[in-house]
Amino acid sequence: MINKKIKKISELKKLVAELKSKGEKIVFTNGCFDILHLGHILYLEKSKSKGDKLIVAINNDESVRKLKGNSRPITSESGRAILIAALETVDYVIIFNGLTPLELIKTLKPDILTKGGDWKTKDIVGADVVQSYGGKIISIPYIEGYSTSSIISKIQRVNLR
Repeated sequence: MINKKIKKISELKKLVAELKSKGEKIVFTNGCFDILHLGHILYLEKSKSKGDKLIVAINNDESVRKLKGNSRPITSESGRAILIAALETVDYVIIFNGLTPLELIKTLKPDILTKGGDWKTKDIVGADVVQSYGGKIISIPYIEGYSTSSIISKIQRVNLR
């Protein structure tokens, strides 16, 4: 069941077209999701509440290294995809190449694009594309104290004692 949620772009494009033809609202979000934590869970739950189906695009390992440094990712792209797909809130998962999901957003044309509240709309990749066809950009409030970087720092501090 979990692996059935992980899709290639060709499958997802077809699924999204079918869902939209039935009037369903497609929500799209993306991120590294390197160490799954409470902030991620609440963020994804809020994202899902904004529409009918939630697609989560996950950075591939190479792009995580470029964005976060050579010590990342902690969890492989396939492991991260399985963890995200295991969440009831998530309908579909796709792993993307490159630093941004812009091409995915252009291809899938989600109705709603969500990003954490720590992002300004003008800085959200694909916001202009989604707005160009009448889609919405929704900022999900950021929950202080929950980030993968802070978890890694805490683990490192504990290990130094």
